[in-house]
Amino acid sequence: MQKTVLITGASGGIGKELADRFAQDGYNMVLVARNEAKILELATDYQMTHGVDVTVIAKDVATPGVPQEIFNELQQKKNHVDYLINNAGFGLYGAFLETDLEQEMNMIEVNIKAVTVMTKLFLPGMVQRNRGGVMNVSSMVGFFPGPLMSVYHATKSYVLSFTEALENEVSGTNVTVTALCPGLTATGFVDRAGMGKSNMLQGKVMEAGRVAEIGYRGFLKGQTLIIPGTQNRIISFIPRLLPRKRLTRMIRKMQDGSTT
Repeated sequence: MQKTVLITGASGGIGKELADRFAQDGYNMVLVARNEAKILELATDYQMTHGVDVTVIAKDVATPGVPQEIFNELQQKKNHVDYLINNAGFGLYGAFLETDLEQEMNMIEVNIKAVTVMTKLFLPGMVQRNRGGVMNVSSMVGFFPGPLMSVYHATKSYVLSFTEALENEVSGTNVTVTALCPGLTATGFVDRAGMGKSNMLQGKVMEAGRVAEIGYRGFLKGQTLIIPGTQNRIISFIPRLLPRKRLTRMIRKMQDGSTT
């Protein structure tokens, strides 16, 4: 029996690369994104090239009620989701005193609320059927406080903590819960976040396809925490070694060169 994967933010970046890999391996798909034209194009390609069934849902998961609408639509079609990929998300660069509150509230809706609600809706069915898995796309920044991206870092810390807790709660079943924590990745994230002035961009950037490949293989193996790249895995240990204020100053310096 073919399995079905639901991917949010499937129109580009890591989400699209993950969709490519699931399609290549014959999974039926539910593609969710705001860009209807793009996901319709992907759906046609996947259907013609790989012979998989693709359901397209052109909606913004940040809009209140949309996750429930997605769930209800799939329930009516008796389309059971075996794997849920909570990939949709975005960031915002700048000092908290100067950034736009509306954008930050929208970020919380996408990065936290939508992840929580989608998981709340689809995970129980997986546990009842005793199969499946959830991948939440967090970030390396989830390990660190983030001056000049304070809300974004906090949202990804939530996703990481939430995921690790759920993994413990479903242990003993055949359902897995995974956090994918990439470092800086070549996607449209930097432009949307307005990170053009950040010194972070001078670091090593990983291709989205490489991140997706590592994430995809690790997810299907049931890994709880996936950090693509040896350097990133080493960096993830730094918060355990440094005092919190020193760690925060280090991140601030990495963002803008300030010694504040």
